Amino acid sequence: MLKFDRQGLIPTVIQDDATGEVLMVAFMNEEAFERTRETGFTHFFSRSRDTIWRKGEQSGNVQEVRNIFVNCEENSLLIRVIQHGDAACHTGYRSCYHRRLLPDGTYETVAERLFDPEIVYGSSKNTNAQSSIPAIQTEAPVEEQLIASLETKMRQLYGVYLYLRDHDMSEVSNTSRLLQEHSQSYLVSRLADELQELAEVQSGTHIHAGQQPDTILEGSQVGYWLLLLAATKNLSYDAFTPHTSILQGYYAHYGTSQAIEQQQQCLNLLAAQEPSALAQGLHLGFALIGWACAETGVSPLAPTEFDLEQIQRKGLIGE
Repeated sequence: MLKFDRQGLIPTVIQDDATGEVLMVAFMNEEAFERTRETGFTHFFSRSRDTIWRKGEQSGNVQEVRNIFVNCEENSLLIRVIQHGDAACHTGYRSCYHRRLLPDGTYETVAERLFDPEIVYGSSKNTNAQSSIPAIQTEAPVEEQLIASLETKMRQLYGVYLYLRDHDMSEVSNTSRLLQEHSQSYLVSRLADELQELAEVQSGTHIHAGQQPDTILEGSQVGYWLLLLAATKNLSYDAFTPHTSILQGYYAHYGTSQAIEQQQQCLNLLAAQEPSALAQGLHLGFALIGWACAETGVSPLAPTEFDLEQIQRKGLIGE
């Protein structure tokens, strides 16, 4: 008998039957497992949406099951599949494991992105007519979906920082320690460093893994210090709405000189004490993240998603 965990889930590794390449890891509950066996196509349980979904129900990149293997302790699965469609990863890559961890802790993208997720998942067209459960229908324009998705992720991210502020976990979380110290000047100084590095990525003078992955990394770091400042000063999410600022910067199309001027203005405002000045400083900072994403052709969602991935790995939130 399979041993599902206390949440009723079992981790499942998906492997390409022809090449042996690991494509992804997801979770199944009993119903998803039975649907997989009955239909011959992989189904999983989404912990974030609390629902069962069929792989490829929107993208059309379905997975045809060839064999199911159970580990020695009967608490995980390995499923070998025929991957229909080029990409198994929802971010548009062949495999979810498309980044190599480098010695300095940064990532190197080692694969080519095969599709634009904003286009694929922003479409209301059901590209998988064989699906045994309804595909998610999206009637809103892509821009509206982008706003909604970014807001959801940003609210989730900020909620983690508020929790770490209100629950002292300093012994295991450096973020919680920083929030307990309430050092506005230190946070602003660290933000200044990250804003400078983000600008240098755009100018080509600060490169590690490449301009796009470096923009995502540095953008997430800028967002990190901005959210710490907001949490330290007890600002509610609706007081500075970072998702709207990111998208305003993304679509603004301002030049490098304007970005440099905005960077300094952002830091000056964040050194103040008045809530209105802080909110304006946060707006300028998040807009710079959006600007950098636009400059390098990176999705405005990417830095936030990167930060959420790191938090998920630390077990602070589920997927």
